[in-house]
Amino acid sequence: MTAAWPWLKQYPKGIPAEIDLDEFPSIVSILESSCGKFKDKVAFENLGKTLRYRDIDRLSKAFACYLIHQCKLKKGDRIALMLPNVLQYPIAIFGALRAGLTVVNTNPMYTARELKHQLNDSGATAIVVLENFASVLQEVLADTKVNHVLVTGVGDMLGGFKGTLVNFMLRYVKKAVPAYRLPQAVSFTQALADGARHSLPSVEIQPGDIAFLQYTGGTTGVSKGAMLTHRNLVANMQQASAWIGHRADMGAEHIITALPLYHIFALTANCLVFMKFGAVNHLITNPRDMPGFVKSLSKIPFTCITGVNTLFNGLLNTPGFDQLDFTRFKFALGGGMAVQRAVAERWKKVTGCTLSEAYGLTETSPAVCMNPLDLPEYNGSIGVPVPSTEVCIQDEEGQQLATGEVGELCVRGPQVMKGYWQRPDETAKVIDKQGWLHTGDMAKMDEEGFFYIVDRKKDMILVSGFNVYPNEIEDVVAAHPGVLEVAAVGVPDEKSGEAVKLVIVKKDPALDAAGIKEFCRSHLTGYKQPRHIEFRTELPKSNVGKILRRELRDSATATR
Repeated sequence: MTAAWPWLKQYPKGIPAEIDLDEFPSIVSILESSCGKFKDKVAFENLGKTLRYRDIDRLSKAFACYLIHQCKLKKGDRIALMLPNVLQYPIAIFGALRAGLTVVNTNPMYTARELKHQLNDSGATAIVVLENFASVLQEVLADTKVNHVLVTGVGDMLGGFKGTLVNFMLRYVKKAVPAYRLPQAVSFTQALADGARHSLPSVEIQPGDIAFLQYTGGTTGVSKGAMLTHRNLVANMQQASAWIGHRADMGAEHIITALPLYHIFALTANCLVFMKFGAVNHLITNPRDMPGFVKSLSKIPFTCITGVNTLFNGLLNTPGFDQLDFTRFKFALGGGMAVQRAVAERWKKVTGCTLSEAYGLTETSPAVCMNPLDLPEYNGSIGVPVPSTEVCIQDEEGQQLATGEVGELCVRGPQVMKGYWQRPDETAKVIDKQGWLHTGDMAKMDEEGFFYIVDRKKDMILVSGFNVYPNEIEDVVAAHPGVLEVAAVGVPDEKSGEAVKLVIVKKDPALDAAGIKEFCRSHLTGYKQPRHIEFRTELPKSNVGKILRRELRDSATATR
């Protein structure tokens, strides 16, 4: 069957059709291998402070010992991490995994309601939280099963005067740490010191053990925890490593990690995959500060970067980015949302490097498809399936569709989740009896095996019986020189059922609705043209910068 897959012809030389699933039994085994091979090399950098692989080995071991000996946590217990991109993150994540625990990644920007749901749904009994968000935890702690709280400050791992200064500035000058009271809390640094006094017992970790409960965003209902096993994550690490292996050099890469590590994209693509390559992970704590982000990039000999379309667009529109040194730059990988052609073409012009689009989901650990990294230019596709992965297009009845036909993209492979935590009914809705994961994304495959996302099923706009896909509209409007960002949504319409509405952030202050409509008339057929146009100063986005169309739809409907 493998030989019949049309996409294998697009694989760059040296990339295998299948990966070795048995090379590493767990994420921990890859960590220990890398810490042995690259012990003297820098593993992570943040705010000017570096940790070498031997430091990560030592500190994560100390944290694992604290969890086992002091907290008395057992294999399979859940621990929540409520941290942005700081050095504490890799220490905590690897320490928890070495202790045999299941990590529950938690968005630091959660409201009290959202945090309470995730802690209770996961059954977490321990949490590591940045002090900036401890007041939110205080609100809900009594209503959860959490009885071990570890609190840390941004500067805690920076050491010396710098660490003290950073914490002082955030607490007392910028007032970024709201008052909180958690009398039972232990400081993260104290936990490391206490753990270092113990030896790490042998913890047998099986491939089928759950490494992460990775919660979906909850944008389509109650947030659910995808059970990602060690086998799932190891498989995806092997798949991604095979794909980038011909472009990445062992022990020589510098990866920019601006997307949050608590999100599956950066967790796997940056933290885990590049750990295997012995790379330096440069953690960007606040990428929304674009001038500060560009200033950081000017000091880093970066070779790779991952991001979403809004991140790349933001960098391109930040003064100084086009003056950076791109001589070492090897590749940029875009995912999380559709990469717009206008952004990709400008990215290539400024950096000299093709912006390669990839596709994945929380439920697939996440990589499903990737474009070859040696593409001469952006091609508008999400690429081809990574090794050991089957992808097909199905209709509403579950029948596989022919080349070129639009249907639901379905995935089968070792990276597909075990299921949703304690939700067998929800699991059965997305994973069928043949093992196909139904993604909810509308897509098509061309004759060469490249896949193209048309749009989300739930985002599709139905105008007088015609399907209108927001991605297409946004791609067109984003090419207008006066547009900074754009989102297209459907709103109720008496004549056509639904009509297209655009919500735009201006680049040119003189831009008006008439100019946009005239531009669209030149590039879109009648039923795809916008009937309504709204200008805003910003668009609602998720924690990784993905535009939240549902919020725009809801607000448009509420005002009608």
